[in-house]
Amino acid sequence: MIDLQFLGKTRTKAKLKKSYTQAKVCYLNRIRWAVSVFYFGMGLCFATWASRIPDIKTSLHLSEGALGTILFALPLGQLIVMPFSGKLVTRFGSHKVLIVALSMYVVSMTNLGLATAAWQLSLGLFVFGIFGNLSNIAVNTQGVYTEELFKRTIMASFHGMWSFAGFTGALVGLAMLSLQLTPYIHFIIVAALVLLMMLFNFKHLIKAKEKIQTEQKKLFSKPDSSLLWLGVIGFCCMASEGVMFDWSGVYFKDVIKAPGPLVILGYTSFMIMMASGRFIGDAIILKFGRKVVLQVSGILISSGLFTAVFFPYVIPATIAFMFVGLGVSTIIPTVYSVAGKTPNVAPSVALTTVSSVSFLGFLMGPPIIGYIAELSSLRFSFAFIGVFGLLIAVMVSRIKAIK
Repeated sequence: MIDLQFLGKTRTKAKLKKSYTQAKVCYLNRIRWAVSVFYFGMGLCFATWASRIPDIKTSLHLSEGALGTILFALPLGQLIVMPFSGKLVTRFGSHKVLIVALSMYVVSMTNLGLATAAWQLSLGLFVFGIFGNLSNIAVNTQGVYTEELFKRTIMASFHGMWSFAGFTGALVGLAMLSLQLTPYIHFIIVAALVLLMMLFNFKHLIKAKEKIQTEQKKLFSKPDSSLLWLGVIGFCCMASEGVMFDWSGVYFKDVIKAPGPLVILGYTSFMIMMASGRFIGDAIILKFGRKVVLQVSGILISSGLFTAVFFPYVIPATIAFMFVGLGVSTIIPTVYSVAGKTPNVAPSVALTTVSSVSFLGFLMGPPIIGYIAELSSLRFSFAFIGVFGLLIAVMVSRIKAIK
């Protein structure tokens, strides 16, 4: 892993001020709400863009292949900035980076609506990805700090707000389409709403900076092994999640042979259970512990995918995709929560390491499905991804940091 020396090497974790650690519950709840709003704002921006992809594809006269190539610019932007994001959050503070990055994320979203050529859309998505990754690391660092103040797991509820924003963005997108508003006007309206939410909540973000010591290190340094294992768990989860996002509709159409509108039933059931699982996940983790919940989650992912493979009918497959949604719901929030508490590693740096490995699953999972389906069948490719859930259950038992 590249060690960017000019940004500094983090040695110790941030120490939260007494004004936070000794604050009343009502003020802590206000902090939690503010951080939740920033998660919601991020999710709303992404869902808003996603809801207008078909319209932008039509207006730019793009083929499916051309659109697929252009869409790759977004994860490319995220990957390019990944080595820098954790270091920047560590040096300047997650609250400052989050305010700037999310503001630019909003602005870059609106610019997507101005694209009149394929290269402009590609450039816009590349920038959108850069600020999306910076916002992601900064907001999850805020989530780790807030969880530390509450002294119990609350990370899943933050990610639940992101998922809830996905539903909200889809509904707003339908409303904008019914009003026949252009993508640019749609994006401007959402941008104004997100900026307004930021304006009323940015003062309640946790202000904390890491103590930094600069050391001479080799250009390539080995990251903490526990973080790599957490990243691999995240990889398996996000590969499963990415497959459900991109291929669940195709699976219901080509394999399940679902009629008409029922094609979206698999994706909808998955999303509902993923969002629901995140809102109830913290209470479940508090009762049974992270290790048990992660192991059960891995088994749910495998059980769901294998059920959809062996019983390719509408009702069993719908229930199966609900299992997958419930399975993936708490894994990433829990992995991020554990990573943020790694000794002698700043939360922002730990989150960057874990999210870098995890994100590769989201990036590689859907294409792998396509390649395997081309060589064999879509059912066999879903069975292949189903093995990832079992791997999660096994790996969790070997990581001491997960309790």
